[in-house]
Formats: sequence, structure tokens, C-alpha cells
Amino acid sequence: MEASDPVTGLVGFAAALRAAGLPCDAHRVQAYLGAVREVDLTEPSQLYWAGRLTLCAEPDDLPRYDDAFAAWFSAAPPRRARPAPDRLPKPATMAALTEVTAGDEGTDRPETDELRVAASSREVLRHRDISSLTAAEREHLRLLFATLRLDPPLRRSRRTRPSHTGRLDVPKVLRAMRSAGGEPVRLAHRDRGSRPRRVVLLVDVSGSMTPYADALLRFAHAVTRAAPASTEVFTVGTRLTRLTRQLRHRDPVEALTAAARAVPDYAGGTRLGETLRAFLDRWGQRGTARRAVVVLFSDGWERGDPSLLGEQMARLARLAHAVLWVNPHAGRAGYAPVQSGIAVALPHVDRLLAGHSLATLEELLREVRRA
Repeated sequence: MEASDPVTGLVGFAAALRAAGLPCDAHRVQAYLGAVREVDLTEPSQLYWAGRLTLCAEPDDLPRYDDAFAAWFSAAPPRRARPAPDRLPKPATMAALTEVTAGDEGTDRPETDELRVAASSREVLRHRDISSLTAAEREHLRLLFATLRLDPPLRRSRRTRPSHTGRLDVPKVLRAMRSAGGEPVRLAHRDRGSRPRRVVLLVDVSGSMTPYADALLRFAHAVTRAAPASTEVFTVGTRLTRLTRQLRHRDPVEALTAAARAVPDYAGGTRLGETLRAFLDRWGQRGTARRAVVVLFSDGWERGDPSLLGEQMARLARLAHAVLWVNPHAGRAGYAPVQSGIAVALPHVDRLLAGHSLATLEELLREVRRA
């Protein structure tokens, strides 16, 4: 790789990986080049991990990546831990993202110790504040989003269906009696079933929410993929943008790329009152927010008229089944909801939750399910 133009060599390395069978598409190569800009190119271990975290899609890609790295850069990659047996769950492969000290290389630790270290590292990361994570930890967190268990909330359907209990299905019983010569051979019942309740996510993408916006949009993508027919996602800032269609992409990278193109006010100002009014006038009042679980992700900093936000939150509370406000700062010690926006909104909110870590987002999923 020539020192004058490292990009040529890095792109060539990605092409070699594609020839080896790795799915190195344009999005992964772009992420790889971005990661390389943050590391020291003179350190082979940093270059190795930058490519492994961005160019490998699954554990089966790691041996081929190691061989290609050694052949292309003429340097042996860092030693990998002994692979776990196939019967272990896939999240155990995240142990490879934990830091390995020089004294641990070459030692043969028990398999249970490796899994314990991986589980401990994962548990610590689940409770870390998203805004304080390093680039490698953020990449690890993105993998953990795939492990979320998303069960949409349910509501009672107005339509009935055959059931073992419930009210008597008189027409069906009469038809059965006529076929049996007038004898009630078997009773039939009907009962109301369940169907997913709509979930609406309003994500604040203003400047004060920038450290959390990427993780929250990835969370919204995971929720949308779990229940695409009953989930709606909007961003709020200086204007309202609907992202439901973009976040229905199966691949997270494609979904987030499409969302980034669609949001014109990313890292801008905050006018929650105006954007919430636009949502209710165009979408919420017409059915999107009716009997839905609405989750608003915001720190509550309002540059517009706070009284307008209070009026629109009151409208939203009358329409929705439940309103949850997720504030990343609410998980910090000594936090008090004194910001102008959240102070006027609290009387119309069912629950104020923290959303600064993966653990608090998992708690949010449980709250949505209970709603």
C-alpha cells in the first residue's frame, strides 16, 4: 500500500475480500474508510480491527478475513480466541470484541471463562451512556440491537373469531343441529381476538440530541422491522419528517442511509410545539395517534413557545392510548425535569423514562408492551 495514497490500497483490500466471498458492498467499504481515518495506519492491530468491525458480516467471515489481511498487508493479524462450538448461541461470538492484553496471548483459558468475560463486557456495555461510547463500542452496540426481543402491544379486536370460550355462536350451533336431526351434538363459541396496537415513535434529531440520535434511529429501525404494519416513525426538530418507509428496509445500514437522506433538519434547532402540531393535524387526528402508544424521544429543550407544546401534548393525550416521554438525561443522578418543554408536557405524559443506554431502551420496550 503506497503511503502517498492509502485509499487505493484500502479499496483494493476490500476488493480482495469480495473475491474471497465476503459481502463488502459500498456501504461497508464507506464505513471502513471512515473507521480507518480514526486510527493510526502504522499500527497493524488498529487497521485489522477497523476492517474486521466494518467489513465482516458474520462469524464465518472471520477466517477468510484473517487470511486476506495477512496476504494483503504482509503482517499476521492479532490472534483470535479459540472459536466456540456451534451449539453455543451466536451472541457469544461478541467476545472477540473484548480487549486482549499481551499477557493473555498464547494462553489456553477455559471456555467458560471466555464466555463469562464476553457476558460481563456485554452487560457493562448495556448500561453505559450511549453518548460516552467509543467508535468500537458503538459498533458493538449496533450488533446488540439485533438481540432485542420486540413484542408489539396488543389490543382487543372488534371482530370475533371461533374460540373454545366466549359467547355462544348460535347460527353455527343451529346449523350443526339441523345436520344432526335436531340434536345439539356440539356447542360452538366465538370471542374477540387480539391484534397489534399501533406504536408511534417521535424522535428528536435536534443539535442537543445528536449524541443519541443515531442509536435511537437504530432502535426505531428494530421496532419497525418487528412490527412493520403497526409502527410509525417520525423525526421532530425544526420540521416533521416521516421515516416509516425508509426504516422498513431489512438492512440497518440501508435503512439509516435512506433516513439520513430524508431528514433535512438533522442536528438543527428544536420546535417541538410546532412539529407536534403538524403531526397531529396531518397524521395524528386522522387516525395515526388514535388509541396508539406514542413514544416521544427528546431532552425537552424547546426554542419555540412552551405553551404551544403544552396545548399539543394535551391534544395528543386525548387521542392516544398512552404517551411515553423518553429523555436521555433522566437517567443521570440529580436530574430534574425543569426544561421549558418537558415541564409543560409532564402533566400529559403517562411515564417519563430514561433512554441513555441499551438497558433503558429494553425497559422502554417492556413499558410499551404493558401499555
